[in-house]
Amino acid sequence: MSVLSGVRIVEFEGLGPGPFCGMLLADLGADVILIERKGAAEAGKAAIYKRGKRSIALDLKNEQAKNIALDIVAGADALIEGMRPGVMERLGLGPEVARARNKKLVYGRLTGWGQTGPLSAAAGHDLNYAALSGAAWYAGGEGERPVPPPTLVGDVGGGALYLAVGILAGVMRARETGEGTVVDAAIVDGSAHMMNLLYSLRAAGGMPDQRGQSMLDGAPFYDVYECKDGGWVSIGPLEPKFYAALLEKLGLAGDADFAAQYDTSKWPSLKERFAALFKTKTRDEWTALLEGTDVCFAPVLALSEAATHPHMAARGALREIDGVLQAAAAPRFDGAAPPDPGAIPGVGQHTEEILSEIGVDDRLIAEWREAGAL
Repeated sequence: MSVLSGVRIVEFEGLGPGPFCGMLLADLGADVILIERKGAAEAGKAAIYKRGKRSIALDLKNEQAKNIALDIVAGADALIEGMRPGVMERLGLGPEVARARNKKLVYGRLTGWGQTGPLSAAAGHDLNYAALSGAAWYAGGEGERPVPPPTLVGDVGGGALYLAVGILAGVMRARETGEGTVVDAAIVDGSAHMMNLLYSLRAAGGMPDQRGQSMLDGAPFYDVYECKDGGWVSIGPLEPKFYAALLEKLGLAGDADFAAQYDTSKWPSLKERFAALFKTKTRDEWTALLEGTDVCFAPVLALSEAATHPHMAARGALREIDGVLQAAAAPRFDGAAPPDPGAIPGVGQHTEEILSEIGVDDRLIAEWREAGAL
């Protein structure tokens, strides 16, 4: 039995982090009912974010369709919506209305700027939220422009994952107390919260505002280097014993300059020497020498390469399903590899099935289709 078996989530169609959150919960066994727009375009097998969900297509501008949506919500543990503040209220599907139908409902709201604040009504994207929260600041070396990895810091890390945690916490409380809640998951909040380890370093004097001056963004021993063939490798031996292992492997154990690991005055010159050294071998040659040792090493792999790496393959972390490469569910439980995720539904594929579950008979379904609600 999956860990979230018996948990039902209603997800209103959206973009990016909301669907990712729904996918994550579906991967872990939740029954995720996706309410899509009637007539929405089919994304096909590329819609990985829809895997494992069931789809019903409704015209939410139709009063009957709104009532259907609320009937579905009445039997759910939680709801996911990623509209701008006020949109769900204008549709007649806001928290007050939904929770009047279901006292235990956890109403999950995912936005960039949050439900309140001077920017709450403004448009934005992952990059903007990460920029304002400070999470994008160190995504670049000294004198370079900061470039955080697309969607990961904001949409996924600060948004989808924080909404998932909020929903699960809310469901736990609702099952204890009988009372649901409203989760305000703002990407700007979540991406700021993810910075707390760096704030700890900053408080201890180890993470100045100037980029390129700390162990995590300026040290020669915590960086990515280009190889002879144009490939890249990463090294990160922050601790002295791991650093010593790296120097031994590179034939630098007797070098006095390299021995002064934390002497920041030497970092620029040492980084140049590391850069020259790593260009003497191909990425695969460095991998053969360093991988699996305690030097804290990994080659930098493209998406297609990651799937075939022996470690990733052994764990089944990346899989090709219906010709589409995608990541398996995470995390794992009891050490077992997760099963393949559920199928990607077509728009409205489960309409009749879902309506039948809430007690609607075939005659009414036919009438509602004729009326344009479905």
